[in-house]
Amino acid sequence: MSKFRLAPAGPKKEKYDVVVVGAGPAGLSAALYSARFSLQTLIIAEVLGGTLTDAGIIDDYMGLPNIKGPDLARKFEEHVRSYGVDILLDKVVDIRREGEVFKIKCVSGSEYEGRAVILAVGSVRRKLNVPGETEFAGRGVSYCAVCDAPLYRGRVVAVVGGGNSALQSALLIASYASKVYLIHRRDSFRAFPIYVKLVQENPKIEVVLNSVVTEIGGTKTVEWVKIKNVKTAEERKLEVSGVFVEIGSEPPKDFFTRIGLEVDEKGYVVVKPGQITNIPGLFAAGDCTGGKFKKKFDQIITAAAEGAIAALSAYEYLMKGKEEIERPTY
Repeated sequence: MSKFRLAPAGPKKEKYDVVVVGAGPAGLSAALYSARFSLQTLIIAEVLGGTLTDAGIIDDYMGLPNIKGPDLARKFEEHVRSYGVDILLDKVVDIRREGEVFKIKCVSGSEYEGRAVILAVGSVRRKLNVPGETEFAGRGVSYCAVCDAPLYRGRVVAVVGGGNSALQSALLIASYASKVYLIHRRDSFRAFPIYVKLVQENPKIEVVLNSVVTEIGGTKTVEWVKIKNVKTAEERKLEVSGVFVEIGSEPPKDFFTRIGLEVDEKGYVVVKPGQITNIPGLFAAGDCTGGKFKKKFDQIITAAAEGAIAALSAYEYLMKGKEEIERPTY
């Protein structure tokens, strides 16, 4: 799946019951369920499939083992299209409420109206921005240890990062790999002490501090990574079959606050049970969400579930006050 291909069928109108912003697992699931609830639905997204388009082999989505990320995204898209959902490849730059509807403006200048909005824009994993990272994405460079760790059974890999996610990833990968280099740019980890202790006690993990990755290379797949000591400037090459980048991710906080959404201390949209935000009629799902009611476990299956829940909440919101309207059951 090309990230930049044009959607074969664009919007047929300008007014919808539900406008879904984002087309990753959460957004596509939200659109599917909205359509199943007989709501006229539009998806607006820059990329169909979201971060699935960057994923390699996915082995943790039940019923579809060993499927490539782009292939899974394509299956999701085909399923959504079968329900007549309109899809627009564009970037949403503004969402504002006007009376009983929302006005959604795109970077292209086009504008659409929705009686409810489901925000599912995800969060973006920070990248190293070094030579080879983009070229080997999905071919040895990974941003999800839970997804890809089993693929490196008996191999040598590198994990880059110093926070909880990096150390947790290193520990998980070490249960499969023969050796794990844990590379961190500082002289100590910022992760919880328990994770640091577990890493130090694991014979498969070699900690490489005060070092940064400068290049990732190989032929068809990753074969090595170059690192540089930030204090001594010493450089060396490590032979590895994979590089897991775990330096955090970030949501588009500025966009959220600009449209009036409440965000948590990390910039994620605060949601209550039902994927409800502080703006009536605007729901949020997937990796872009947070708050005290949110258990952060950013997986395809959890994002899809939240998308379905958001669609149900949108349906109930739109049906509120109408007599003899029952919740759909299957």
